[in-house]
Order: sequence, then structure tokens, then C-alpha cells
Amino acid sequence: MDLRPAVVLVRPREPGNVGATARAMGNLGLGELVLVEPAAPLDAVAQAFAVGARPILDRARRAADLGEALAPYARVVGTTSWRDRQLPRPALAPRDLPALLAADPPGTPSALLFGPERSGLTNEELAHCSHWVRIPCAPEHPTLNLAQAVLILAYEIHLAHSAMSATPASLTAPASNDSGAALARQAELEGLFAQTRELLERSVFARDESFAGVLVDLRQLLSRVGPSQREIAILRGVCRRIARHLR
Repeated sequence: MDLRPAVVLVRPREPGNVGATARAMGNLGLGELVLVEPAAPLDAVAQAFAVGARPILDRARRAADLGEALAPYARVVGTTSWRDRQLPRPALAPRDLPALLAADPPGTPSALLFGPERSGLTNEELAHCSHWVRIPCAPEHPTLNLAQAVLILAYEIHLAHSAMSATPASLTAPASNDSGAALARQAELEGLFAQTRELLERSVFARDESFAGVLVDLRQLLSRVGPSQREIAILRGVCRRIARHLR
């Protein structure tokens, strides 16, 4: 089973950090890099920090926004260093990440999401994730450099992937895996989310400033549940029926 996810950097500011991220990815077997605009240019500084991983920079995909960046992936795991941030479920330790990825059906496209150097991911951006990882640090210096954070998670994935490659598949299969149905990708989740939002607006649910927070909670719920493609299709059919009734 291939556990290697894409690395998605949201609005990275420093070319050197992007280059160092590419180097960390190359060192540990990750090859797919996505940059959410506005992102630093992949200039001579980025190339110098990338050292031998320039091909990762050359094929990096740029996305206009987070929705476009995450559209191909069914499993999105975010990163956060905020200890006091309220999350719907406890954040994972880096060492627990490979087991989470391995529990998905084979071939599930996945991505690791990293925020900007200065601020990290917003609550709205974290709502796109089904799970979150927090790297434990000394309280005096609780945040890591962007490339360092990528390196730590990539290292844990590389160790697990190497171990699984050297072990018979019958011994590495996840102990339990609900139905084995293909997980819905972010683009499919976004389609359902857009339909739900339209229904709520048409039914006058969006009547005050609390609606924005409700939308974040709903997006977080969809991401956390991890519905299958069939379940998303059923829910979208329900939304279409309700919409026709409202008309």
C-alpha cells in the first residue's frame, strides 16, 4: 500500500521555505507539492534550498484557492501548533499519522495541509480536514519552521511505508476498515456543501451573522465523517429533491 500523500502549502511567504520543503520531501520519498496562492516565487533562492529536489519544484502545482488545491483528494490532514485551539477531536501525534492513512481503502488520494509561516491555518481552512496533527514542542518555542514540520511528518510516513514494503501484505492490512467504499474527494464534498448552503439560504436559515460560523461547523462535520462517494451522491439527490420542493 502506498501511504505517500501530497504536501499542500497554503500561502507560503518565503522561497527558501518552499525549497527546503521540496528537499525534505525528496529525502523521504514524497513527490507531489501543491502551492495555494498567493505563494512565494520558485526563484533562485527556492532552487538553492531545494538542492537535489528541484524536479519537485518544477512540477509543483499552483492553485488559486484552497478548494482548487484540495479538490483531487479524499483524505486531508491538517497541521496546527495551537494548543488552545478547539478541535472536534483530539489532534494526532506525528507517529499516529501513517496508521490513519493506512486505514483508508487502497488508492485513496490524500494530502497534508500546512499553513503560512506566520499564522498557520485558519479555522475555516482547518475545517477542510478530517483529522489534525500537532507536533509536540517545548513550551518556550512551540512552533516549527515550515520545512521542519514537513520533514517530521514525512519521516514518520517514510518509516511506515518502508516497513510495510518489507512486510507481506497480509500482515500490513488494516485491522478494520468499515465498508471499503471509496471515500468522496474534496471536490465532491464541496459540491454537497454548496448545495446545502444554497438550501439554507433559501429557507431563510441564514438570518444573522452566526451563519458564517454554522457553515464552518458544517464543513468540519463533512470532512470529519469521511463519507463515501455513494453517500455523497445520495445526499446530493436529497438536496435536489428539497430544492425542487422549495421552488
